[in-house]
Amino acid sequence: MFRYFPTNYVWNLSVDLAIEMGARIGEIEIMCAPLQEAAQQPDAAGSKAFRDTWSQMADKLCALAAEDESRGRMISAGDKYGRAATYYLTAERLQAHGAEGRAALYQRCLEIFARGIRLAGENCERVEIPYGKAHISGLYVRAEGVSGRAPLLVQLNGLDSTKEMKYRVGLPRWLASRGVSSLMIDQPGTGEALRLHGMSAVYNSEVWASKVVDWLETRNDVDPRRIGCEGVSLGGYYCPRAVAFEPRFACGVAWGANHDWRDVQKQRLAKEGSFPVPHYWSHVQWVWGARDIDEFMRIAENVHLDGVLERIRVPFLVTHGEKDSQIPLHWAQRTFDQLVNSPRRELKIFTEREGGVQHSSFDNPANAGAYIADWVAETLGGRTAR
Repeated sequence: MFRYFPTNYVWNLSVDLAIEMGARIGEIEIMCAPLQEAAQQPDAAGSKAFRDTWSQMADKLCALAAEDESRGRMISAGDKYGRAATYYLTAERLQAHGAEGRAALYQRCLEIFARGIRLAGENCERVEIPYGKAHISGLYVRAEGVSGRAPLLVQLNGLDSTKEMKYRVGLPRWLASRGVSSLMIDQPGTGEALRLHGMSAVYNSEVWASKVVDWLETRNDVDPRRIGCEGVSLGGYYCPRAVAFEPRFACGVAWGANHDWRDVQKQRLAKEGSFPVPHYWSHVQWVWGARDIDEFMRIAENVHLDGVLERIRVPFLVTHGEKDSQIPLHWAQRTFDQLVNSPRRELKIFTEREGGVQHSSFDNPANAGAYIADWVAETLGGRTAR
C-alpha cells in the first residue's frame, strides 16, 4: 500500500484509489505536499484542507481543458476533464454529510466527468433505470468485437464508492477487451441515488437488483441468459444477496468478501479495524437512513449472509486481500464455505506475489481485476485471448 501520509489510513486509501483512477503522481505531489500537518488534524479541519488542494488542482485542469477546447483539441481536453473529475470525486468522498459545498462539489464532478467522457470519445454511456419515483443511474460500457447480444456484468458499489470510481479503476475496460459488457450503477445508498434522490441503502439488495435485470432484458445488445453480478467492498454483501434471490443472474463475484457486516460494525464500535472514510458514524447513518447510532446498529443486524448463500445455484467467485485491514480474512472463507449449492465456487486470496492484498485490492487492483475479468469471461462465454 502506498502511504503518502504515514499515520492516516483513510487519506492513503483515497490517494491510492485516485492513482488507480488515473491520477498523475506529479499532480498528487502538488496536492498532497501541503497536507502533512492537516493529516494530523481532526476530521472536519483535515477534510476541508484536503478538499481545498484537490479542488484547486481540478479547477486548474478544467481551465487548461477549456484552452484545449478553444483550439479544437478535444481529446486532450477530455483527458484533463477526466482527471479533474477524479480529483473532485476524491475530495467530495472525504467530506462530512452536510458539509458546506459538498452537494455543489458532487454536481461539479458529475458535470466534468460527463464532459470528459464525451470529448475523449470513451466507450461509456450514461443510462437511467426506472426505480420507484426516480431512477437508478448507471454507466454502460459495450463489449468490444461482439456483434449482437453480449454477456454483461452488473457492478455494484461498496459503502462509499460510486459508479464513476468503478468505471475509472478499470474492470469495465478489462471486461470489454474480453467481449463482456459492463453496467456500473449507483444503487440505493450510494452515488446519485443517495445524494440526488435520497435513496437509502436496504439490506435486501434483490429489490433493486431485480429492477436492473428487468431493464437489461429490454436491451437488444445484452444476452439475458448471460448477466452476471459483481460487488466491491460492501458490494461483497449486496452482490451475493442479490444473486441468491434473483435467479436470472448467471454468476456472481465478491471483490472483497463482506459476509457479516453487522459484526464489522460491532468491532468498529470497539475501535478495531480501519475505517474507510472520515466522519464514519455519521456517514453510515446517512447511507442507511438511520436517525442515530442505535437505529443504525439495529439496521445492521440484517446485513449478513448466514442462511442466504445456500440459495445460490450459479458459479460464484469470492476474492479477498490477504492483509485486508477492514474486513477480516476469515469472512471470505465463511462465504465460500456456505456456497454449498454453487456448481462452481472458487475462493481466491490475493497475496504479496500478485499484489492486491489490501481491502478489495485497492492497493493494486490490476492483477486482481484481470483475474476477475478472466473468470467472468470464462463463465459468461467471453474470451481470454485475442
